[in-house]
Amino acid sequence: MLFSGIPFLFYFLPAVLILYFCAPKCLKNAVLLLSSLIFYGWGEPVYLFLMIASILLGFFIGMFIDKAKSKVAKKIWLSASVLSSIALLGFFKYADFFIENFNAVTGLSVALLKIALPIGISFYTFQILSYTIDVYRGNVPYQKNIINFGTYVALFPQLIAGPIVRYVDVCRELENREHSIEKFYLGMRRFIVGLSKKVLIANQMGAVCDLFRETSEKSTLFFWIYAVAFAIHVYFDFSGYSDMAIGLGKIFGFNFIENFNYPYISKSISEFWRRWHMSLGSWFRDYVYIPLGGNRVKFGRWLFNTLVVWMLTGLWHGAAWNFVIWGLLYAALLIGEKLFVKKIIDKSKIVAHVYTMLFVTIGFVIFNAPDMATAGKDLLGMIGIGGYSLTNSFTFYHLSSNAVIFILGIIGATPLPRLIYTKLSDGKTTVKAVAVIEPVICVILLLLCTAYLVDGSYNPFLYFRF
Repeated sequence: MLFSGIPFLFYFLPAVLILYFCAPKCLKNAVLLLSSLIFYGWGEPVYLFLMIASILLGFFIGMFIDKAKSKVAKKIWLSASVLSSIALLGFFKYADFFIENFNAVTGLSVALLKIALPIGISFYTFQILSYTIDVYRGNVPYQKNIINFGTYVALFPQLIAGPIVRYVDVCRELENREHSIEKFYLGMRRFIVGLSKKVLIANQMGAVCDLFRETSEKSTLFFWIYAVAFAIHVYFDFSGYSDMAIGLGKIFGFNFIENFNYPYISKSISEFWRRWHMSLGSWFRDYVYIPLGGNRVKFGRWLFNTLVVWMLTGLWHGAAWNFVIWGLLYAALLIGEKLFVKKIIDKSKIVAHVYTMLFVTIGFVIFNAPDMATAGKDLLGMIGIGGYSLTNSFTFYHLSSNAVIFILGIIGATPLPRLIYTKLSDGKTTVKAVAVIEPVICVILLLLCTAYLVDGSYNPFLYFRF
């Protein structure tokens, strides 16, 4: 079930809201857990058993870690959590990838398992791991109520594509959270903004990307249009989903962490990753990079730590070599920045921004390719290699047809809209007008999104594959 789908918007969500706000406080988490399991099982009922098994495993191992009398026993239970979680994730997500590479190296023909990827497994696995690790570290008490723990793991607003919510950030809200009309309105406003980003911009840019793949009338300019379109698509698709998740969380009394902070205004790769998918970056920093020693180690070990973290970051996104290469590209860029590049680009903000966006765009071309051969062709096409003309009438037609969406996407990826809104909201002469106009705009955006969805427009969700 998609947030940006008619069944969710007009059937599932209204029903959940009615049940949730009618339920007494002691049953609200039960309503959320049951709703979340229905939401998850809607498209994949078989993998509902995997979700329930993961919840039970995480719950009991967390309890055993807390109850263990010795440090050794605690480590054994933590190891059981890490190994079981990674084993499940590895089996469902990476089994065929390893079999393919094993066959390529050995020349054998081991049959592929062809297992469907359970939606959201990368996200809820990391949430369970952060819980058991934090219980082991003594950062949080173990959760005694399995309903509360199940709600944390399966909570439908952020179950499918994050942000990756840590138990330490929501443990108090699982027990006691506040609801108000103001929070409900702010949550709905944030949800509608995210829905609009997804439906009105991300979907249109995604259609341009699909058109690029399907056409034989490519040009060098069209390769660049595709690269920019995908960069806009992936940002508005994923940040839009995060906005919807954060908005829904606020409606139900949760305060989820922000996941994006205008990454496309960055002036270095390191700044980009402080602004992009922040919940994933902080997860790898706190649970992988720092435990490995971080940067407080000898130079060789620091290189090793960086490469490991970014190879894992690449693999987390998908079981294919282009994701591994994508992750290692960022490792190389970050190492280069720390050693010498940062000193050069810091001399000019324009150069720094162009450098950053150039490599981010190149990275996304690799990221979105079905394989490395296609990625290579796309990158060569961007520099005019491959027998392509510089441009053609087909390219100009589709560039002009989508020019407005490109402009809206580029402007929308900057803080400018928020700055304008803040200035109008704080102005003595405009604050009352904003208070009246804002709800009207939200309703118009919701109706416009609904019209697109009813029309059956292009509406996939990129991060479902992770």
